[in-house]
Amino acid sequence: MTTAVRFAAVSRHYGPVRAVDRVDMEIAEGEFFAMLGPSGSGKTTCLRLIAGFEQPTAGEIEIFGAPARGVPPYRRQVNTVFQDYALFPHLNVIDNVAYGLMIAGRGRAERHRAAEAALEMVALPGYGGRRPGELSGGQRQRVALARALVNQPRVLLLDEPLGALDLKLREQMQEELKALQRRLGITFVFVTHDQGEALSMADRVAVFNEGRIIQVGRPEDIYYRPRVPFVADFVGSSNVLPPDLTERLAGRRAPAALRPEAIRLGDTGLAARVTAKSFLGAATRVTMQAEAVTLVALLPKGSAIPEIGETVHAVWAAEDLHVMEGAAR
Repeated sequence: MTTAVRFAAVSRHYGPVRAVDRVDMEIAEGEFFAMLGPSGSGKTTCLRLIAGFEQPTAGEIEIFGAPARGVPPYRRQVNTVFQDYALFPHLNVIDNVAYGLMIAGRGRAERHRAAEAALEMVALPGYGGRRPGELSGGQRQRVALARALVNQPRVLLLDEPLGALDLKLREQMQEELKALQRRLGITFVFVTHDQGEALSMADRVAVFNEGRIIQVGRPEDIYYRPRVPFVADFVGSSNVLPPDLTERLAGRRAPAALRPEAIRLGDTGLAARVTAKSFLGAATRVTMQAEAVTLVALLPKGSAIPEIGETVHAVWAAEDLHVMEGAAR
């Protein structure tokens, strides 16, 4: 399989701040790859390094096997969709989409044909005459996508492109982005702090913290088999059990991850006192105190819901308790 983007011990420092710290990463051609992490974790800096907006302090970046150091953004086989879309308000949609082709010296008729085809690709045929101010947030996002795709990049970089949308539209655009990527077959590199976005769209996810990749893998591996407590807690807010409790329950002295939806209430099990509960529609979130550990359970609709202050017993299947490597960040 061809490697689209490769990082080899890449660092980016701003004075004493290590925004990216010795990152090794390979992204395959045609892959939907998500970089997930909290603010300041290094994911956006990595995206900017791929785009050419930043240069590494150390290490090497290759794009389709060619060294990227010193190559300006306009000479790379990549294009970027920004969080704020960066559309020109004084230009209509067709000229916004065709802008990159105009800079490249393509004739008006040719670039407008290409722009119309790109708008068709993102389900906006016939919108070319409108101004950005006349569009909804979702439509502006599609125009930004079309503008990035019209130049036929081999890698599309997406910097939190759904952050400004409301929940329902964001979920709709997640499905549309994934379908578009499958149809085009090009590499998508998607930066987000929203684990739901990363898990629902990506083929693989890299979890960042403090400038480093903590774990990379398929969404189901990241979710069900976190390597360290940071990943367990950040991706899906798992219950993290301390080593002494894990040793008693599973015979190994290491932290363990237990997903809230894996917990049920039974007649025997780990005794806990209910401290809070919240109705979420399809499930009820129940918070319990078990010895020195706070446990959160998601009990599905139809379950018997205990009262606050009640003592219950938390139970789960043995395979749902995932013992991790240690307390690494």
